[in-house]
Amino acid sequence: MTDKKNILLVGSGGVGTMAAFSLEAGGGASVTAVLRSNYAAVEENGFDIKSIDYGIHKGWKPTKVVDTVPDVARDGLAPFDFIVVATKNCPDVGPTVPEIIAPAVTEGRTVVVLVQNGLNIEKPLISAFPNNIAVSGVSLIGAAEKGHGNIAHDDHDVLIVGPFHNPNVPTEAAAAAAKLFVDIYGASGKVRCEFNEDVGFVRWRKLLYNACYNPIAAVARMDTSRLRLAKTPIDDIVRPAMREIWNAAKAAGHELPDDQVEKMIEVDPLDVWCQPSMLQDVEKGNFTEYVNLVEEPVKEAERLGIPTPTLKIILGFCRALQWKAMEAKDLVTIPVGARPSHHA
Repeated sequence: MTDKKNILLVGSGGVGTMAAFSLEAGGGASVTAVLRSNYAAVEENGFDIKSIDYGIHKGWKPTKVVDTVPDVARDGLAPFDFIVVATKNCPDVGPTVPEIIAPAVTEGRTVVVLVQNGLNIEKPLISAFPNNIAVSGVSLIGAAEKGHGNIAHDDHDVLIVGPFHNPNVPTEAAAAAAKLFVDIYGASGKVRCEFNEDVGFVRWRKLLYNACYNPIAAVARMDTSRLRLAKTPIDDIVRPAMREIWNAAKAAGHELPDDQVEKMIEVDPLDVWCQPSMLQDVEKGNFTEYVNLVEEPVKEAERLGIPTPTLKIILGFCRALQWKAMEAKDLVTIPVGARPSHHA
């Protein structure tokens, strides 16, 4: 295929690397991957991938690996047709997604695909790049990087893609760009990539898990199986929080199925002992994505007149955990003589 799209991938962990692999596997894309902590290892040895969809690949590399986001205008590079962002999204600590990708965006041409969780993630992007198409990617994959360059992909790749609403861009153009991305991503025939123009419905549905199980597991330091075995966390916190998300989604015009809450409570097989991403982040001392997973849904619910007492308490704990992570990274000032914090 000669007409390969020029794609930049930012965030080459488990999800991002498998996205790069799928984009290239179908023959329709040349991917430049921006790597950070794993750059040296991958530049030298490539990725070692064990994939439920693609099998085992030793030393795989995308078309190009770089350690910084390319500056297209300064360096006279060919414009990127798509930028795929698969980083963690922590706008409260920065840098923000628009700040990260700005050097690589060509005004009015580059389509930005956000393969990230949460609500209202497109708003800063559209504000920064009002004439560019923004596309939603909701990933249901199970993939993680186990040490630099080792990718374990153990749950099938399903990516749900649709256009974010940008008042400055024709609706038809945004839908066409999303559909083109679906075609490129799914061309290998090994993964499911679906077009769904109801982006709000898809994102609110995933928030049932991500605004509830994710932070509650992080606060309690319990996987989802143990939360269910203990029973009281489900009855006292998880189910009420999910019901608040369900009510907010309905008020926003996205009526989720009546049984969706109970299905989401039991979505993880008990014998998997699933550790949601926010729990993993807290245990590693990393920042969490609570702003778009919890804070934005709470704000949206408030705007719509929907009470969220459980989610507001969860949000308070999330802010405390984020502050604790900031202290550990010396990003907040502690009075002289304070007792050392326990960061475990």
